[in-house]
Formats: sequence, C-alpha cells, structure tokens
Amino acid sequence: MQGQLLEIDFKALPFTVDETRHFLEQNLSSPKLNADEVHLIHDLTGGWPASLQPIATMLRIHPSKRSKLRTLLWKSTDLQTYLVEDVVAYLPADLIEFMEKISVLRRFNAELAEYVAENPQASEMIKRAEDENLLIFRIDIDDELPWYRFHPLFGEFLAQRLPRQGHDKVEAIHRRASRWFAEHDILVEALRHANLGGDLEYAVDAMEKATPATWSMDYISPMLHLLDRLPQETLFAHPKLFLLGCLTYAYSGRPDKAERWLEEIRRTDAVKNPAISSKLTLMDASVAMHRDDMKRVIELLEPLYKVSFDNRSLHYLSLAGLAVGYMSYGRYDDVRKIYDDHPVRPEDRDTDMALGFESLRAQMYLMEGNAREAERIGADVLIRAETTYGRLSIPANVCAATLGDVYYELDRPDDALEVLANRPGLVRSSTPDVMIRASLTRAQLDVLRASPELALAFLEKQTNHFHIHGLDRAEAYMVAEQLTILLAMGDRLRAAERASKLKALGAQYQHATGSHAEILAIVAMARARLALVDCNPTDALDALSKVRDFAEKYGRGRILVRTALLCAVAHDGLGQDEDVRHCLAQALQTAATLGLVRTILDEWEDVGELLERFRDELDLQPAAKQYLVDLFARAVPESPPPEPVPADRDGPEVQRAILTPRELEIMGLMAQAMSNKRIALTLNITFGTVKWNVKNILDKLEVSSRYAAIAVARQRGFLK
Repeated sequence: MQGQLLEIDFKALPFTVDETRHFLEQNLSSPKLNADEVHLIHDLTGGWPASLQPIATMLRIHPSKRSKLRTLLWKSTDLQTYLVEDVVAYLPADLIEFMEKISVLRRFNAELAEYVAENPQASEMIKRAEDENLLIFRIDIDDELPWYRFHPLFGEFLAQRLPRQGHDKVEAIHRRASRWFAEHDILVEALRHANLGGDLEYAVDAMEKATPATWSMDYISPMLHLLDRLPQETLFAHPKLFLLGCLTYAYSGRPDKAERWLEEIRRTDAVKNPAISSKLTLMDASVAMHRDDMKRVIELLEPLYKVSFDNRSLHYLSLAGLAVGYMSYGRYDDVRKIYDDHPVRPEDRDTDMALGFESLRAQMYLMEGNAREAERIGADVLIRAETTYGRLSIPANVCAATLGDVYYELDRPDDALEVLANRPGLVRSSTPDVMIRASLTRAQLDVLRASPELALAFLEKQTNHFHIHGLDRAEAYMVAEQLTILLAMGDRLRAAERASKLKALGAQYQHATGSHAEILAIVAMARARLALVDCNPTDALDALSKVRDFAEKYGRGRILVRTALLCAVAHDGLGQDEDVRHCLAQALQTAATLGLVRTILDEWEDVGELLERFRDELDLQPAAKQYLVDLFARAVPESPPPEPVPADRDGPEVQRAILTPRELEIMGLMAQAMSNKRIALTLNITFGTVKWNVKNILDKLEVSSRYAAIAVARQRGFLK
C-alpha cells in the first residue's frame, strides 16, 4: 500500500501482556520467565518496547538478576541515557520543571496540575506534552475534563529529578495536591499526599470531614502509612479514623493489631461515642473472619442482618462476612437468601466492596463444586474489578483467587497461571479462604508445569506463615498437600512426618464445627492416602467414610468426588469389583454434572487403570459417558507411533540399560495389565515405590501413559 499515512499516538504503542510475553520469549532463549515475572516486567514497563529491550539484554547476559527485576530497570544505563538524551534534552526548562512537579500525581487533569504546579499555563503545557508524545496518555474517566498520567517509567524518572528543586518545595507540592483532592472528595489521594507532605493534622482533618457514602479498599495503603505515624490518642479521638484503622489492620493481614485496638478503646470513654460503639460489632466480625473463626462471625453478624448502615461499604462488608460464615457451614441456601434479600444497587455495582460481595457468589458455587457457574460469575466480576480499580486492587485479587482455582479445576492451567501471576498479596495478607485457594492452586500449577520440589518449597514457606499467624486450617491444607506430593514422589518417610503433624493438628479439633471441622476431614483424607500406599484398604475406607460425612454435611462437591475415587481404589485392593464400579460411576456422574476435570485427573495415577478396566461396565448417563471419553483424551493424549529403531543402532541390551533392574521388573508386570497395587503386592514393595518407579519409566521413555510405555518398551525390545 502506498500513499497512505497513519498517525499512531502514544497510547497505541505499548505492548499488551501477550505481546510482552512473546517479545521476551523471542529475545530470551534462557532462562524461561514464569508468569509472575512476565507480569511484573509488563507492569514495571507498561509494555514500553524501549524499556523491554534493555531488560531482555540484561537478563540474557546476567540470568541471575531475574530475582531483582524491580530494581533492574533503574540500573539500566541505556534507559537512563535514552530518557536524558532523547526525551528531555531538547525540552524547554519550564516544561521540564512543570512535568517534574506533577510527576508526584498518579493521575492529573489541567485544573489539578495548575493548582499543584502553581502554573496558569498548565493546560497548554499538557497539550504540548501530549502533542510531542512525551510518554503521556489519557485515562478513560467519566469526567468533563480529560485526565492523564505519565508512563510509569517516565513518571518515576521525573519524580527522581524533583528533589533537585528542594525538600521544602517537594513537601509543599504534596500539601497542595492533598488539599485539591480533599476539596474534590478524592479521599485516598488526599490522604496519600498529606502523608508525603508531612501534614498529619490535615490528613486527620480530611479523613474526619469527608463523608463519602462508601469506604474504599484503596484507603488501605495510605492508611497504613498514616497509622504508623499517629499517636493512639489521636486515633481514638477521631471515630472515622479509628474505624478505618481497624479495618485497615484486619484487611492487611494484621488482625492482632485491630483486636488490641478494640480491646483498648472499650476501656476508654471513646466507646460512649455512638459513631464508634455502633460499629464495634462489625469490627469484631472482621477480626474474627481473618482469624478463621466463622462461628463467631455468624454470631456477631446475624443480629445485624436487617440493620441499615449509613455507609454502603459497611453494608456490603457485613453481608459479605455473613455469607462467608454461612458458606463455611455449608449453608448455601442461606447465602442465596442474602443475595435475594440484598441485591447490589445499580449505583453501587462497580464499587470495590460491592464487587467483593458479588465475587463471593463464585466462591460459593466453587465450594459446592459447580466449576462452570463459578467461572461465569467470577470472570465477569474480575473484568469489572480490573477495569475499575486495576489488576492489583483488592477486589481484583480476591476474585482472582477463586478464578485461578476454577481455571485449574477446568484443566486450563495457562489461564490459571495468567490470572494469579504477580499477585503476592493473595498468599500472604488476604482472608484465610483466599490465601488457601491461591496457595493450593499455585502449588498444583508448580507440580504440573515446573517441579514437585518447587511446590514443596513453596508449601513449606506457606505452612510456616500460617503457623505464625495461628491459622490452623490453612496450615493443615499446606501440610496435606505436601503429603500428597511426597507420596506421588514415592517418599513414604517424609510423607509420614507430615501425617504425624496433621494428626497433632486434628487432635485439637475433635468436636469442631464449621471451617475448623474441615481440619478433621483434611487429616482423614491424608490418613486414607497413606493407608492406600501401605496397601491397607480397610483403614483407608474407614478414614474416607469420615471425609464423606464431612463433604455431605457441608456440601463439598469436589471432596465427594475425590472421596469416591479413592474409595474405588480401596475396594479394588479388597477385590470388591461391584463396589469399585459403584464408586467410579458415582464420581464420574457427579463430576460430569459439575464440570470437574482436575479433581479426577489429579488422581489419575491411582484411578486411571481402574477406569480403563471398568469403563465398559459402568452405569453412566450419556453425558457422563462422553465426559469419560473426554477425560481419557486429556489423560492419555494420542501420540505418534514410536519411531522405528534402525538396525545399526545399539542393540536391545544397551537400550535396556536406560531402565534400572527394578524398573524393568515393574515394566514386565505392567505389560501383564497389573495395577500399581497388584505390582506392589507381587514384588512385596510399597505402593509409593511402585508409583515412583512408574513415573521414572514414563519420563525415561518420554511418554505420558502406561499404555504408551508398554508399546515403546515392546518396540525397543525391553519386553521379551
């Protein structure tokens, strides 16, 4: 095409996340970056090609620096040189000074820029910067005046130059910004700039005078900075500040601090203030939820169910807390009633508290086991949360934890990796349910895409984190997942150590209900897995009966399916074929209805052989029959026929050397259609040892199933 001219503005130049990933893959043969690192690089650079090139070059030359990505760019001589010599070198001094002053702003319009920079020519200067494509672009905001922001790297570059204008001048800039934002009811930014400007009195006053109808999770970061600098007496004298402080500590992973505040204020005259006393119950419930005490959450919030809050955010916070409490007890009908009685108002639909409340519906469906419905709801809420508040916002993070679990369950690991990437707060400072889901999904993805050792290291770290914070249920989940991985690796000794740890945890909750009753189910499931490895199916069935009781009582669909699968393995060990068929059919029928995939695939090593043996004898509905066909396609993908072995290659005896004598022995029994359990009994070794050897055989022969391994072994002469 000739004679055509196309103008591309700055907004169209940056790469998308997918383009950033493709660029890095093309420019880095090794090391391969994981999803967290790709998202971190994209967030730091905004997809700006000029900054992606030097970071790719540095990683290629110094791969060890991948652990220091956050500081890597600012040590790039190429980047700094480009910004100094090619971007600002030819700009007039007054424009540079103006941009440096407004670089402290995350976003700005002409009115704000004029006030902060004390420059009546602000509108003209912004237009010039935009016309010159000076790394500035418009933000889509519903406002009469256009809003802008600098590219993150350029904004940081300008902000680093700002101190040259003097410390007092910088603080004055922040104080002016704080006042402008306060006057326009943008409380989060007013608070942030008051902190940075050293004007604590104004920050407190702005917080008290502002009367927003909602309270935003965006307040947490600036509130933490403010709380660390204010005397406690000041906080207790300002009700709104005190309440926000309690919620800030609870929702930033510091419920102990919030609880101490609540205890101390109850010993002061401040508790007589209705603005405080009327909200104490809700504060107590927030602390209880972050301590995983769902019984107390329900006790505190049920009496508030029909109470009308003057603050809409507290209204949704109360309903969300009660919904989480009901879910922990399997009271899903009560959860649905909450949503029927209290639908989100249209004007509140995209507020962060309402988005968090809505995302719990996806969590409820997932707890029931309905992965398809959980995906439908969760995907919509996540898009709205990220569009309105950003990818790293609290409502987006909370929804991402559920959606990551959903994607993994649906056997969409790439989507799960993508949605969880570069969200460190998910596994360290969220509510217990969010941290558990995010941690387990990450570990499962590590096993699937990286290595069991990487998953074990992460789970051990999380175990210690949850133990320090007294979150026993979360700790039990981490230990149980370690046990499952260790058994799959054939490490019976270390798995038994985890089982002992779980047993000690379970002893503390013999008569627990709600979320803590889950600990007993976790312990029982671990006991069943260990018993199956030890070829003790009777003990396994006894333990699984306890898991089933929990799953039926609390409505946990995925646990019911997993329990039925392991029961089938146990019944097979006892030679009870009819019970095997019943358990397999029950698991498949339920899983097909709910849309579960990984729940079965993750147990494939134990149940795959059973499903193959009994697939034509199972009493299944048509949909479940097709579901089973699809499962086999996923678990045993078709592969091209093994490559013929030329006559001049090494003979069978040399090739056989790639398998150990034990592996050859097991290979021969596999060819006789023996299950892993039967091989263990025949050779008088543990079930875990057989599983570990089978895994090694598949890896060495570069196949994905026992059946493909047998075919390759015959073709290569391993089997006589």
